[in-house]
Amino acid sequence: MPTPSAPPRPAPIRPAQRPANPNFSSGPCAKRPGWRLDALSDALVGRSHRSAEGRAKLRAVIERSAALLGIPEGWKTAIVPASDTGAVELALWALLDARGAEMIAFESFGAAWAQDVARHLALPNTRIHKAAYGALPDLSGLDWSRDVVFAFNGTTSGVRIPDGGWIDPDRGGLAICDATSAAFAMELPWDRLDVVTWSWQKALGGEAAHGMIALSPRALARLEAAPAPRPLPRIFRLTTATTEAAGALIGGIFSGDTINTPSMLCVEDALDSLAWAERIGGLPALKGRAEGNLALVADWVARSGRVGFLAATEATRSCTSICLRITAPWFVVLDAAGQGRAAKAVAALLEAEGVAYDIASYRDAPPGLRIWGGATVEASDIAALLPWIDWAIDAIEGQHA
Repeated sequence: MPTPSAPPRPAPIRPAQRPANPNFSSGPCAKRPGWRLDALSDALVGRSHRSAEGRAKLRAVIERSAALLGIPEGWKTAIVPASDTGAVELALWALLDARGAEMIAFESFGAAWAQDVARHLALPNTRIHKAAYGALPDLSGLDWSRDVVFAFNGTTSGVRIPDGGWIDPDRGGLAICDATSAAFAMELPWDRLDVVTWSWQKALGGEAAHGMIALSPRALARLEAAPAPRPLPRIFRLTTATTEAAGALIGGIFSGDTINTPSMLCVEDALDSLAWAERIGGLPALKGRAEGNLALVADWVARSGRVGFLAATEATRSCTSICLRITAPWFVVLDAAGQGRAAKAVAALLEAEGVAYDIASYRDAPPGLRIWGGATVEASDIAALLPWIDWAIDAIEGQHA
C-alpha cells in the first residue's frame, strides 16, 4: 500500500497589526514622522540658489547640521554634489597623497573606496584591511603616519565601529570617515576625526543627490599647503590651487555657495528634517530613537530562535542598518544553494502584503533582511513589523514543506 502523505501544514495566522509606515529602506530612508508634501511649501522653486534667499537657506542647512551634530569649532562644513559617494570621492581625490593610505573595508562601500584608491587613483603605499560581512578587521595594526579611510557604520553589513578609541590621537595622517549611515544616529568621535561625510537621504530621511563634508583644521591645512597630486574635476575643487601651485580655500563653498546647482526642493526638505530633529531634542533624542529600535529587534531575535544578527559581536551591531540572517535550518540550506532565494522570497512576500518595503539584504551581502532603524522610523512600526517577519518565514517554509 502507498505510504500516506503528511497532512498539509496549516497556513500561519496573519498578525492583526500592520506598520503605519511600511518604509524600512536603508536609503532613501523613511521621512520624519508626520511629513507631508506641504512641508516643502516655502521652497525657493524657480529662484536661483545664488540669490540672497537661496544662499541663506543653504547656509542654514550647513550651520544647523553642524550644530545638531556637535561639530567642533574650527571645522568647516559644505554641501557637495552626488550624495555621500560624491563627498567621499572628493575627500579621496583632493586629500590623499604620496604618504599612502590604510583602507578599512568591512562592507561594500568601504571595499569600493579601497578599489578606487588602489586601482583608479593608483596611490602607492596603499594597504587594505578587510573583514567578511558581519565582522570588523583588526584595527590595532594601522600605520597612522598614513591617511586612514573607513566607514563608521557598514550600511550593507549592519556592523558599526563602536567608538574612536582605536584612532591615534597623535596621528600624522588624516582620519577620513564615511559616516553616512551613522551621522544623526550615533556618537561620532569628532576629536579623533579629520574628514566626515554623510548624505541627506539617510538618518534624517532627506531626499537624495546631495552630500555633505566636514573638514577639521588639520584637513583644511593640508588642502591649502600643497596642490592635490593629480588633476581634479571641478566638482572636487575646494581651493584655488592648480596642479603646480597651492591655493587658498574657496570660502564661499562653506557658507552656501555650492559647487553645483542644488535642488531647492531638497534644500527645503533638509531644513524641515533638521527642524524636526531640533524639536524632539536634538542628537540625544535621535540616538535614543535609533538605539530603541535596535533594542526591539534584539529582544525579538533573542525570542525567535530562527533569526540572527549578521554582526557577530553585540557591541558592533548597527542601530540604523540592522542586518539579519534567517537561521531556520530550511532557509540555511536553501539559501546556501540558491543565492539567497529563500530570504528574498520573505522580503518579497512582506512587500506584497504592504507591510515592509525594500528590506532584502544588499546585493553583495549574505542572504538575509536589512531593516532601517534610524530615528525617522517609529518604534511602533518596528514592533508591528517583527511578527510579520515570523509570519512570512512560516509562510515561505510552509510552501516548500
